[in-house]
Amino acid sequence: MNASSHIVVGNSSDDPFAIDVAYAMGQQEDVSDLISLKQFANSEFCPRYISDEQDFSDIGGKLRGRSVIIVSTSNLLLSRQDLAMRTFTMARAAKENGAGEVILVEPDLFYSAQDRGPRADLGRCAFARTEKDLKKFDGQPFTARLYAEMLRLAGVDRVFTVHNHSHSVQTTFTEVFAGKFHNLIPYDIYVDYLRNSDIISCGADGEGLALCAPDKGAGDFVKEVCRRLGLPKVKFLLLDKERSGERKVTITVHPESECSLRDIAGHDVVLFDDMVRTGTTVVQACQALKEAKQRKTVFALTHFYASEEGRLKMASTAIDEILTLNTIPTVLNRDIQGRLRKKMVVLKIERWLARNLCTTLGLTARTMDNSLYAIDMSSKNLRWKQKIWLSEQLKLLNQR
Repeated sequence: MNASSHIVVGNSSDDPFAIDVAYAMGQQEDVSDLISLKQFANSEFCPRYISDEQDFSDIGGKLRGRSVIIVSTSNLLLSRQDLAMRTFTMARAAKENGAGEVILVEPDLFYSAQDRGPRADLGRCAFARTEKDLKKFDGQPFTARLYAEMLRLAGVDRVFTVHNHSHSVQTTFTEVFAGKFHNLIPYDIYVDYLRNSDIISCGADGEGLALCAPDKGAGDFVKEVCRRLGLPKVKFLLLDKERSGERKVTITVHPESECSLRDIAGHDVVLFDDMVRTGTTVVQACQALKEAKQRKTVFALTHFYASEEGRLKMASTAIDEILTLNTIPTVLNRDIQGRLRKKMVVLKIERWLARNLCTTLGLTARTMDNSLYAIDMSSKNLRWKQKIWLSEQLKLLNQR
């Protein structure tokens, strides 16, 4: 990374995610040495990009010729509203002090849930909107567009996010940022972990493994994971869901599925989705898979912002293991994981994210090992215990 051209900061003090991204990109300075995040007595937030207090040359231009990368992730201390406002003011401060480009890195893009409004012209969906769909948003704002426009107004020029599922959000941000919107899909992370860990068991050509999409919206993503795995005998199962209420979902096999539930008997099955909130759909889908008498069910997802209700539901024996990323870093907190820590593994994506940023921006990442991620797993996890046992057995054999 060219330290003179780009600086990486976080929008909360000592944000470990931002610090790790900065380090992986090759930034030598600590984030806390680059920006001060202060708050006035009246509670208003005021960031300051740090400069030499004795240097009165080029006041208001210390960031000229540089790009500022703001890394924004949710945490337990600040609401998303607070963090969004911090991003706006940090972006404006960067621009008003000469920054040539302001880049927002928000792995879990805020305000994506409200991705359309109550009229057909409010959001470009990949499906024909019915009157029922329009009514769902009656009286509400098209918040995704508002957020994009406020970021642009504040001074953000480019946005990076991870695995955003909404066609409308992607279209909106691409329009607002004139193409400088990057939705990074973590295919290579999932493929690498499935191939090089013991989370699943299958034959050399993928015999005994099935990858599952919970609905057609996730179908293309799961098919691409299948393709990149390069195992010709992996099965692809496509489910369908029909909601009859907020907590009522009926799970069936989609007519376009390449195999049936009967075909996955005795298989390890990995069910992929981009996010989980209440856990209703995923648990019912995994229960349907269990009834097919498969061997093991792994739920793999990118954004883990499960509510307490969701965590209770996912403790179900229908899910054997949960594989997730740390796009929402609070998932690393063992108290947040609760009982799920016994079957959860988190892949920390800061290195992968830094490499993607450097590739897109034409920078050189820090020279490290070739790993895409770091693995975080509780000692309560059964696979962790098995690894410790095997390690102890090897030590005993070596001592003989």
